[in-house]
Amino acid sequence: MDLNSVHHYRIDWIASFVAVARHGSFSAAARALYRSQPRVSSHVAALERLVGWRLVDRSVQPSILTPEGRGLLPHAEEIIRRLDLLAETAEGAVCGTVRLGCYPSVATYLYPRAVQALRATHPQVRLVLHEGSSLELGTQLADGGVDLAVRPLHPLVNSDRAASEVLWREPLVAVFRADHPLARIREVTLAQAARLPVISIGESDDGPSRQYETNLAFANHGLHPVISERTNQPQTLISLVRHGLGVGITNALAMTTANTDGVCLVPLADAGCERVVAAWWRLNEGPSPAVEAVRDCLSRLSPPQWPWPDEAEGRTDTAERQPDTGEDLTETSPASFPSILPYTG
Repeated sequence: MDLNSVHHYRIDWIASFVAVARHGSFSAAARALYRSQPRVSSHVAALERLVGWRLVDRSVQPSILTPEGRGLLPHAEEIIRRLDLLAETAEGAVCGTVRLGCYPSVATYLYPRAVQALRATHPQVRLVLHEGSSLELGTQLADGGVDLAVRPLHPLVNSDRAASEVLWREPLVAVFRADHPLARIREVTLAQAARLPVISIGESDDGPSRQYETNLAFANHGLHPVISERTNQPQTLISLVRHGLGVGITNALAMTTANTDGVCLVPLADAGCERVVAAWWRLNEGPSPAVEAVRDCLSRLSPPQWPWPDEAEGRTDTAERQPDTGEDLTETSPASFPSILPYTG
């Protein structure tokens, strides 16, 4: 294409087409662009006339891209991204919209702090939150769905175009019902937890789920517990524990950002029981000042703190220091305590 033919392509046509593709409808695209719906529709129609293809199938609701539209979309998105970079460079100030992927507990803890910090240091940089599981964030990072992701090192990101910088390390914790015999000790071992049904991080028994820190910790210590349930939702894990379905083993941040009424958190005593959380970005792209500003902001934020109730009344140092009643407390089954715990709060 020579430069003279470029003049036929208007940026607002391309922007409207990309917005319709991203938001799934003309009305949603209009709201995102602060334009009227007829204006967005006319822009897409004008682009269709210019390229000679129908790009959006308007016969179904919500509207979907045609095969030709799906083929054109990556090029249109790249044009918008390059124009964002051009605007940032031309204006001198760092500005732009950065899509930040976070899993639930990081979205709760980190995202509001990042927004506040950016307002102070780079007020023209806007963060847009994309929530998902660790596996979903790895895929979105690799295929361009997000610009940055805050996720653990495990499960591994299946891309050689991703780089990372560690932000913090957090311990894994055992989550017991408040009336469980092990709920009031200072630390618990993986071996003790493995004698109970375990509620673990993950979504299934497939390979990626086996890469989560909980499963790796058990495997590294030669333990093979019965995994009764898996979930990536902190509040779901707590509910399963509350109802006596097992002991939860998960990352500390997930529990300290959730409602833990009716359960107790007990740190794991074994070595290597931790989650390493990092900021991730794509390699082999032109540097974006906005993305770099967000990366710098994330690296400067304070890591989470873990308010372990070590001095709580009734908490002992280890399970072995409890009175010897002749029972193996780690063998306690869910059926041995009430199915509904009468707690307040």
